[in-house]
Amino acid sequence: MSNAFKRELHLSGKVLIYAVEPHSAAIAHVLRMLKRDLTAVLGIEPEFAADPRQAQIRIGLAGENDSCPAHPEAFEFRFVSDEVSVLHIVGRDELGVVYGVLAFSRMFLGIQPFWYWMDQEIKSRSEISIPCVHYASSPRKVRYRGWFVNDEVCLIGWKPEYPPTREVWEPVFEALLRSGGNMVIPGTDLPRHGVHYELASEMGLWVTHHHAEPLGAEMFARAYPGREMSYLREPERYEQLWRQAIEEQRHRKVVWVLSFRGQGDKPFWEDDPSFDTPFKRGELIGQVMQKQYDMIREYVEDPVCCVALYGEIAELYQEGLISLPENTIRVWADNGYGKMVSRRRDDINLRVPSLPSAKDSGRHGLYVHVTFHDLQASNHLTMFAGSADFLKSELEGAFAVGASDYLILNSGNIRPHVYPLDIVSTLWNEGAIDTKQHLQSFVRSYYASEHEALARLYRSYAEATLPYGPHSDDLAGEQYYHHPARQIIGHWLQGKETESDHRLDWAVGAGSFEQQIQAFEERLAPAIGKWKSWLEQCDETLAKLGDDDRQRAKDHLRFHGELHLSGSEGFYQLCRSYAAHRLGQYPQAFVLASESLWHYRRGMDALRAAEHGKWADFYRADWLTNIASTVQNVDTLRKVLRMHGDSPDFFLWYKQYLMPETEKHIYLENTHREPLTDDDLAARLKERLLSDAQD
Repeated sequence: MSNAFKRELHLSGKVLIYAVEPHSAAIAHVLRMLKRDLTAVLGIEPEFAADPRQAQIRIGLAGENDSCPAHPEAFEFRFVSDEVSVLHIVGRDELGVVYGVLAFSRMFLGIQPFWYWMDQEIKSRSEISIPCVHYASSPRKVRYRGWFVNDEVCLIGWKPEYPPTREVWEPVFEALLRSGGNMVIPGTDLPRHGVHYELASEMGLWVTHHHAEPLGAEMFARAYPGREMSYLREPERYEQLWRQAIEEQRHRKVVWVLSFRGQGDKPFWEDDPSFDTPFKRGELIGQVMQKQYDMIREYVEDPVCCVALYGEIAELYQEGLISLPENTIRVWADNGYGKMVSRRRDDINLRVPSLPSAKDSGRHGLYVHVTFHDLQASNHLTMFAGSADFLKSELEGAFAVGASDYLILNSGNIRPHVYPLDIVSTLWNEGAIDTKQHLQSFVRSYYASEHEALARLYRSYAEATLPYGPHSDDLAGEQYYHHPARQIIGHWLQGKETESDHRLDWAVGAGSFEQQIQAFEERLAPAIGKWKSWLEQCDETLAKLGDDDRQRAKDHLRFHGELHLSGSEGFYQLCRSYAAHRLGQYPQAFVLASESLWHYRRGMDALRAAEHGKWADFYRADWLTNIASTVQNVDTLRKVLRMHGDSPDFFLWYKQYLMPETEKHIYLENTHREPLTDDDLAARLKERLLSDAQD
């Protein structure tokens, strides 16, 4: 290498950039990001030069015979030096340019992939020094890789506009691009006039579809309300919807999803019971997918197609009853908890391996969750309950058997899931991960101090989670404390106490209702201690952090621990309330239900505390875990319990337990008109009836 290339490029003040024209919408987007990043670091807005000879940074596509690496999405940094060194960012294709610019921003400006979602503190500098060393990108491990922005109620409810606008979607797609992603399912069943698909394509991403919406077509039941939902009887109408979807998307980069499920993401034979054997079902699904593929081929040369081996389609495929069009990527799904086995359905948990076997040729990919919503034990508001090493083992194992052509990751609402999203992006880029080294890098990227202590908290988070079953992935997210609790309250208040609640069998078995509640109580008790200990360690670390880092650690660490602790304590006291109720101890049951309520309210407080600054109202649409609903359910319960002995005047418990003996027999009714509120009565009864220290 000549001496010219041993220099450094120094950027300061107003940086001049030249971008080769014409450039696409995606390149225009990334140039705006670069302009913003340079302004944030150097304090002066850069300019785009009309003459490339004036520029310090030149950006453009590689020529046909260029030495830029030949793999898709490749980029290269080159340095040309006369008297002054100039950086050339060269991309093999559109996304190559995008990734090259974003790599420059990360490597030399310090802008991290999740800078927006982590509220990264951008360090200002007077000068940036860049070693003049050529750099060429390597191919990514996974060819098509990205996020399914699913169950995205926080993103939907964050701003008043619906469907979400560019203001919401741009930071999502930017973080995905900065993480090396190139594909997205932008939301779940959003109105078709929304900007989400258009913007994703505009920013350079491949778009793909939910497995319940083949080809991204409008659902039959919505397009033809009242019509019989049968492909056998209405093939023209189904095919009209598919053709319309193909025509709308033919000029975009699309990974086409071939599928045939019933309306509302269920087996189609629930709407068409004439398909009463596995053979009939598999035969029709195979015929429909071939028809969809043939239709795409009318408009698109060499289309990229995939099929989600999910639910009943996976079962029929593994039984050899579905034939797929040539070169279709087979996408294997985890169970919602990161484990590559079949999903639990109610209390049926067969855990059939969900990976290609040695006999499965062709192309294979993955559908993986770091957040899930299943009305059982999933994590929607809180971080993935499993460890980084668990994710490493599952994904590296899947890559080893050939499932590396495609990876769609359920990303939820982004903000609560940054750390696991970053882990998976490392895996889809590099194919492997050193979890210890990655964690060290992660905390140093987003926090200014106390790196070792913060790393311990991220690492020990998984160790604190509640194991509710025998498998390594049977770890409770925050929904475990809410959906079963509300089911218990409903079953209880509907007077069904003599019946087992079979909706709870998946978690505690099929004993009596009383035994089911006792089993939950026994699981919850040790979890409370673990989460208290974890939060104590968290608070010790927070006390040593600067203001910005402290807020960041509250939002991305303490927030999660508080939802776990408040949820586990609330559920535990609910179980104890039922036990007191069974013994006819209604005042005690009322107090314990009130304690449950107070703990659950802390979860609401945690949501509100995380809604500062630009995050105002971010969690107001908590409609899935729905902590507010749990609070309302428990409040209803304690009002009913108060009727058992304190009704109708709601003064009897005060008189029996709290009124001084000297007053009980001489007070006048007209001087005691205002009963105590539920909270006041419960707080005072607690001192009298439950004086022992509460866990």
